[in-house]
Formats: sequence, C-alpha cells, structure tokens
Amino acid sequence: MQKYRVLILCTGNSCRSQMAEGWVRHLLGDRVEVASAGTHPAGYVHPMAIKVMAEEGVIISRQRSKSVAQFANDTWDLVITVCDSAREECPYFPGAKEQIHISFPDPALVGGPREIQEEAYRTVRDAIRQRLVPEVERRCRAGASGSAGAAEAASES
Repeated sequence: MQKYRVLILCTGNSCRSQMAEGWVRHLLGDRVEVASAGTHPAGYVHPMAIKVMAEEGVIISRQRSKSVAQFANDTWDLVITVCDSAREECPYFPGAKEQIHISFPDPALVGGPREIQEEAYRTVRDAIRQRLVPEVERRCRAGASGSAGAAEAASES
C-alpha cells in the first residue's frame, strides 16, 4: 500500500517545519511519507528544536534544511504551510492534491534568557502535536478510505 505523502513548508525550514516533520514521522510514519522544506532554507536545523523534540523522544538531529524547489516537481497528497510567509510565497503548490495552512509562531524570534527561549520552542512543539498531527491523521484516514472528506478545504490561523 502506498503511503500518504505530506510536505510541510516554512520559510527557513529550521524550526517549525522540522518539528512538524519529526512529529508526523514519529507518530504516523507507518502510514505517512513526510518531508519538510523552506522557501528560504536556513541551511541547518535549529539546536533548540532538536533539543526540545528529543525531550519527547523524537530525534530530528538527522534531518536537514531543504529548499522547496527540491520538491517542486513531486506529487503530494497534502501540503501544509506552517508560517504566514510560506503561505504567501506558496499560495498554490502545483504538486499538491490538497493544501492547508496551520500557522505557528516562530520560536526563533523569542529573545531573553535561554530558559524563556526553550519554553517558546516547547510551546510550539506541543502545539504542532496537538493541532497539525491530528489534521494529517484525519486526512490520511480519509484518503486511505477514499472518502470525499480528504478534499475538504481547511485553513486555520
């Protein structure tokens, strides 16, 4: 059986989209093929994203920052933008059967002491698990059953 294909887009592909890719692979990897990319890739996965995901047993240290151009000719069941900038730059992804937007704040923009910064990463990590993963799972189930529900338009801010 072919896996449900999901691409997660962000600007830098260093924090939010990397954490989302990690969660989806960790929780749904038996049913979902997942990748992430950035419109302007940072070239690295942020160390705090790696740290807070490892706290939950999700290892993203082997993931790498990639350009959306690398996936432009591929077909995806679902493309998710996780930041407003990526949604503006990719309002329509040609290879997507469905595209949705689920926005998360950029934890890399939080200043202050390290503890405050890490807490911002944990908050986003947890929000991704609570909001994005169930959407992927629901659409994956609907796609596997051939349900018309997979074609529903969804946009969350």
